[in-house]
Amino acid sequence: MANDLLTCLRAVTDSRIGLERAGGSLTTRDWLALRAAHAAARDAIHATSGQPDIPPPVLYVHSRCQDRQQYLLRPDLGRRLADDTELPAGPFDVALVVADGLSPLAVAHHAGPLVGALRNLLAEAQLTVSPVIQVSQGRVAIGDEIGERLQARLVVLLIGERPGLSAADSLGVYLTYAPRVGRTDAERNCISNIRSGGLDIALAARRTMALVQAALARQLTGVELKESAQTLTAPTARLAESAAAPPQAE
Repeated sequence: MANDLLTCLRAVTDSRIGLERAGGSLTTRDWLALRAAHAAARDAIHATSGQPDIPPPVLYVHSRCQDRQQYLLRPDLGRRLADDTELPAGPFDVALVVADGLSPLAVAHHAGPLVGALRNLLAEAQLTVSPVIQVSQGRVAIGDEIGERLQARLVVLLIGERPGLSAADSLGVYLTYAPRVGRTDAERNCISNIRSGGLDIALAARRTMALVQAALARQLTGVELKESAQTLTAPTARLAESAAAPPQAE
């Protein structure tokens, strides 16, 4: 029974569950896989090549960090725009921002398709959307300054999440209503783990759009804004179906 449960869980997660032991240590296979995952996470943080394929209009800007080393050592500088940054005049209903974050690899892999899907949904809802503001060496809070300067009602920021030992290219989406410098994380909503093997682009776009509409209607984001059950059904159903299915013969 325990082995059947582990098989079901392994089918729906990249997490390391029920690893085998060799004496007091992991098996050589699992140890090497762990070292490879750690190397991939380090590479993702320092990745510099590859840009998301985002159709125009796109405006490229930079945070106050001079380079990647400073970005990692000075999170505060990654939260503010460089002093000479120019942004278009607003107002907009939604400011759409893409920042490299701690995984430029995630942005290169997933930001383009997600931006395309979001633009279509926002257009269908007849919302005014800013040009995509693509930020180099940016942190989550840089979206607050961008949204404030664009006079946006809401900022939607796509960012590369901190790489882990299960995924090095996970993308996150952060939404902040009435963005301004000084907003806290408690005033945001987050959708994370957008990647192959995680939350797929189509569902991520629908969940983001549902939050956009709820945020604009209620004029808030953060701990007081919850996702509806309808936007969360697909991952739950996948887990339930896998748990109910009999183990497959090898």
